[in-house]
Amino acid sequence: MKSWYLLYCKPRGEARAQQNLALQQIETYLPTLPEQITKGGKTTVKRNPLFPCYLFIYFDPLETSVSRIHSTRGVSRIIGCKEEMTAIDDSIIHAIKMREHKMLLNLKLSADEFVDAQEIEAITKGGKVKFIEGPFTDLEGIFEESSGDKRCHILFEIMGQQKRVSVPRSSIKSIQDPEIK
Repeated sequence: MKSWYLLYCKPRGEARAQQNLALQQIETYLPTLPEQITKGGKTTVKRNPLFPCYLFIYFDPLETSVSRIHSTRGVSRIIGCKEEMTAIDDSIIHAIKMREHKMLLNLKLSADEFVDAQEIEAITKGGKVKFIEGPFTDLEGIFEESSGDKRCHILFEIMGQQKRVSVPRSSIKSIQDPEIK
């Protein structure tokens, strides 16, 4: 039976893996984060992978050989593929797609969205934060470090693994009390 699986790609190889899997009639999904960039007075939207080096694939391991997928250019390995394949629930993929779509519709990056300097200073390395917008809304993570004036790196657990994501500072808030949700 067809299910969603998580695929680890070679560094910056998501697009190549996606193309080569499409040639094999294997459905893929690469969640992206929209980023508004202004250069020379022109504003464009760049879509960066939400989970760098990861790609979701939809296939039936009984119909399509796992070794065929592993030997596809751009692909490194299927996550959770040891003795028994670990499928991802359809509702997780649907939720990611819905949040990605919502972010694209609500893309509004402007000067009035920046977080107050007091709030930025209140978030320290190792401090708990909560996502207040974007694809991770209502999830909690750990503030790792700042990345320039507008972005920061957050650690959070997804699918049993700790991941590092780069997000706009305006999409998180500090959680002082562990009881606050």
